[in-house]
Amino acid sequence: MSYSVQNIRNVCLLGHSGSGKTALAESLLYMTGAIDRMGRMADGNTVCDYDPEEIKRQISLSAAVAPLEYKGCRINVLDTPGAFDFAGEVMEALRAADAAVIVCSAKDGISVGLEKAWKYCEERNMPRFVYISKTDEENSDYNATFDALREHFGKKIAPVVVPIWDADKRVTGLIDVLNKRAYEMQQLKRVEIEVPADKESVISEFNDALKESVAETSEALMEKFFSGEDFTYPEMIQGLRQGVRELNLIPVLCGSAVNCMGSLMLMDNIVELLPNPTEGNYHKATRQDGETEEFVVSPGGVPTAFVFKTVSDQYGKFSFVKVLSGAITPDLSMVNARTGSAEKLGHLYIMRGKKTTEVKELGCGEIGVIAKMDKVKTGDTLCDARKVVSLKSIPFAEPCYSVAIVPKTRGQEDKIAQGLVRLNEEDPTFTVTNNAETHQMVLSGAGDMQVDVLVSKLKNRFNVESELKTVRVPYREKIRKIVQKQGRHKKQTGGSGQFGDVWVRFEPQTESDEMVFTEEVFGGSVPRNFFPAVEKGLREACIHGPLAGYPVVNLKAVLYDGSYHPVDSSEIAFKTAAQLAYKAALPEANPVLLEPVGELKVTVPDTYMGDVMGDLNKRRGRVMGMDPTDDGSQVITAEVPMAEMGGYAIDLRSMTQSRGSFVFHFVRYEDCPPAAQEKAIAEAKALAE
Repeated sequence: MSYSVQNIRNVCLLGHSGSGKTALAESLLYMTGAIDRMGRMADGNTVCDYDPEEIKRQISLSAAVAPLEYKGCRINVLDTPGAFDFAGEVMEALRAADAAVIVCSAKDGISVGLEKAWKYCEERNMPRFVYISKTDEENSDYNATFDALREHFGKKIAPVVVPIWDADKRVTGLIDVLNKRAYEMQQLKRVEIEVPADKESVISEFNDALKESVAETSEALMEKFFSGEDFTYPEMIQGLRQGVRELNLIPVLCGSAVNCMGSLMLMDNIVELLPNPTEGNYHKATRQDGETEEFVVSPGGVPTAFVFKTVSDQYGKFSFVKVLSGAITPDLSMVNARTGSAEKLGHLYIMRGKKTTEVKELGCGEIGVIAKMDKVKTGDTLCDARKVVSLKSIPFAEPCYSVAIVPKTRGQEDKIAQGLVRLNEEDPTFTVTNNAETHQMVLSGAGDMQVDVLVSKLKNRFNVESELKTVRVPYREKIRKIVQKQGRHKKQTGGSGQFGDVWVRFEPQTESDEMVFTEEVFGGSVPRNFFPAVEKGLREACIHGPLAGYPVVNLKAVLYDGSYHPVDSSEIAFKTAAQLAYKAALPEANPVLLEPVGELKVTVPDTYMGDVMGDLNKRRGRVMGMDPTDDGSQVITAEVPMAEMGGYAIDLRSMTQSRGSFVFHFVRYEDCPPAAQEKAIAEAKALAE
C-alpha cells in the first residue's frame, strides 16, 4: 500500500546504550499488528537486531528500519545503536528521519547518550520527543528523571503522558494529560480506567502547564489564554504541533516497552504532532554548476532519492534510500550525482528488520531499499537526468583509533583486504591503509569495540581469522655532523674481479627530506659513468639508518675522490663501495632519531579540563591554546608525539565519561628526546629479532 507524503512519519530512536530503544521499536510493531509476538534481546529474536553479531553481543550495532501502519499513517521507525563506536549508524538514521524520539531510562536519568542525542538534534534543528522508558521497573524514578530533564533543558520540556503509581510506588497505568484520560495495560491490551481521584489535581496542573506552552505559540492563543477561555482540542493540537516544529516544545512521554504500556500513546502523538517529510528538515542541494540551492521535498517533483545506508551480505547489496521528490519505480533510469553515470534501478523493497517485501513504487517521503546497485555508495544522490543535484553527504566523524591487522595464517592478507573492502561498503566510518614504510595494514575506526566487531565479521562472513597489533610509529633518522669515509670493494675470483673505491663526505642539510647527491671528483679518479651507480647505492642505503633501521632524511652525500681499475671496475662494484662508505660513516656522524609530531584538538566539557591537561603533560604534549565553544566546552589545541597517542581514544573516553572527542593530524618531525629514543631503538631491535 502506498501512502501520501502527509501520512508518512520518519522517526529515529536515539539514546544511550541500554535505554530500551530496540524494545520500544518491538512494542510499537507488536501493538500495530506488524508482528504477532514480542521478541526479546536476551533471546536474540527482535526485529531490529538480526545480525549474528548483535544477537551474540545483545546490543544494537547498526541502524535498522521498522515500518508500521497506524491510523492510516506509515511510521518508519529507525532504531539506532547507543554504543558510541557506532555513531556513524546514528548519522545515517538522522539523515533519513524527519524527527527523533530520544529514549532515556527512568533508572539512569540524564546519560551521556541522551546529551549526545540532544546535541545531534540541535545541530539539525530536528523536532523531538523525550520518551522515559522502563517506568515500571524496580529502582526506576520517573519524577527524578523528569525533574532532571526540566532542569537541564528548561521550560520547553512539556509532560504529555505521566504515570500512575499505587501505594507501593509501582507504576500501574498512564495518564494522557491532553485528553485527561487514564489507561492501564491488561494482557498487552490498553484499557481505559477512571482517573484516580488523587490524580485529578496532578492532571489539572500538567494540563495547565501544557496550555501555557500552547499559548506561547501564537498571539491569538496567548490572548485567549489570558482572557481565561479554554482552548478547543484542535487549537491545542495545532499549538502543540507548531511548538514541536519550531522547537519551542519538547513533549515528554513515558511507558514500558516490555508490557507495551504507553506505546499507543506514543504513536498517537507521533501521528498528531511530528512533521511529515515535506515539513521536515530543509535540505541543501548542490547543482551541477556548483551553486547551492534549497531542496524542496515535493511529491510532484522529478524523482530524487538519497542513499543513506548500505547493507552488503551473502545475498547481495541493498541500498537504503529515502525518496525526497517524486516517486521511483523498478527499472527507472536515474543519474548518480557523484559519478555522473546513469543507473538502472533494481527491485524495490520495504525492509522491516531483515524481512523484505517487494513493492512496485516508493513514493515521496518513503524509506525503502533498492537491490543490487553495485556502483552506488552510502551518501549518493540518485536524480532524474532533467535535474541533477547533489545532496550533502553524511557527516561521519574522523576515525581516531588505529590498530594494525594481520592474518593468523600467512598469505591471507589479500583475503583480509577484500573482506574489509566489502565491510567498508556497509560501514564507511572506518578506513584501511597499507603503510608502505612500516609494512602494516592499518585499520582505523571509532574505538576498540567497532574494530572488534569488524574482526568478528571477517571471521564469520569471509572465513579469515585475523589478529590486532600495535601500529608502528614511522620514525626517521638524521645526522648532525660532517663525516667522510672511504668505501672500498675489491673481490678477486676466477676471471675478471670486482673493484670499486670511493671517498664520500656525508653532511646534514635542511632543504629536502630526500638525499641530495653531488660530486666533486677531480682528474677522473672515478669515471663519470660510475656516478649514477654510486648515487643509487647511497639512495638504497638511506632506507635503513644506523640507529634503528628507519629511513635517513636531510642527508647530503658528496662523492669527492676514489679510484678505479680499467678492467675490474663495474657499476655493481661502485654501488657496493658507496654502501660500505655509508655504513662506516653514519654511526660516527652523531645520528639522532626523529619522531612524528601531530596537532591534537580535544573538545571536552569544562569539568574535565584538569584531567585532560594532566594527561597531555604525561604524553609529552605541548598545549598551544584553548578556545571555548558555544555549548560550554573547551577545545584544547596541543602538539603531541605520535608515539604517545596509541590508546588515546580509549583513555579520553574513560577520562571524560565519553563526553570528550578529538582529531589528530601529523604536522612535522622533531628530534626525539634521549629517553624516548632509547625506547624506540629497543622496540625496533626487538621487532628485527
